[in-house]
Amino acid sequence: MAILEILKYPSPVLRKKAEKVTEFDEKLRRLISDMADTMYDAPGVGLAAPQIAVSQQVVVIDISPKDEENELIVLINPEIITEEGRQVDEEGCLSVVDLTAKVKRFARIKVKACDLEGNCFEFEAEEWFARVIQHEIDHLNGILFIDRLSTLKRALYKKKRKKQLQQEKQDAGKK
Repeated sequence: MAILEILKYPSPVLRKKAEKVTEFDEKLRRLISDMADTMYDAPGVGLAAPQIAVSQQVVVIDISPKDEENELIVLINPEIITEEGRQVDEEGCLSVVDLTAKVKRFARIKVKACDLEGNCFEFEAEEWFARVIQHEIDHLNGILFIDRLSTLKRALYKKKRKKQLQQEKQDAGKK
């Protein structure tokens, strides 16, 4: 349907806690379709509604291999109900440009969410899939993966990003 702009850090919208979805209607279907188009275009493996300036608890995920057919997963009002184990692996984010870093996450989680019709369901996820879900649910709570880094790494990224934004502003002024 439409490819939307993905907000970048330090946009304040990324820090807001998203509202629960209460209406499962055509507007929600359009939002999910636009989110999927935006995620695939980026390209990414997950996208939360706050990343496109919509403060609703909606997540789209597709961790299928690039050479296989897309398998879109839609999670509405998702919450982690149990977690276990630990894993540390590399993460990046469509809203946190030019940074990847090792982040500690739960290795296995049980998730409760709703589908497009508002039917609730539960499922278990582990390893990479669990990591992606946790990352996207963080977005719904106003948390970015840089918040899970050491104070030093976070400070260095913020300084680098501030310089990037100043340069972009200067470049825009020259046009």
